[in-house]
Amino acid sequence: MRTIILLLFSNIFMTIAWYGHLKHQDVPLWKAIAVSWGIAFFEYCLQVPANRLGYVSGFSAFQLKIIQEAITLVVFVAFALLYLREPMHWKYLLSFICLMGAVYFAFMKS
Repeated sequence: MRTIILLLFSNIFMTIAWYGHLKHQDVPLWKAIAVSWGIAFFEYCLQVPANRLGYVSGFSAFQLKIIQEAITLVVFVAFALLYLREPMHWKYLLSFICLMGAVYFAFMKS
């Protein structure tokens, strides 16, 4: 559970770093890059321990990556809807369902 919580918070930082500047087109690109790098530092401070703890506790590297991508998508959808105010289309919802299927297959018992 610690792994999931750390991955959740690391993805919140990374989503802000990667996409937060989109609402601030008036800021010069070099400043957006510098601020994004500063925010991303905190993402790495959470991501690295999340992966280390998860790997030691029994997740495979493949499973960790798939968990991260699923969390990334959930965080991004919330960010895009609430912060960027972008509309949700049915094709995005279907894409999301397909990716969650990947998570199911990654953890399915052999």
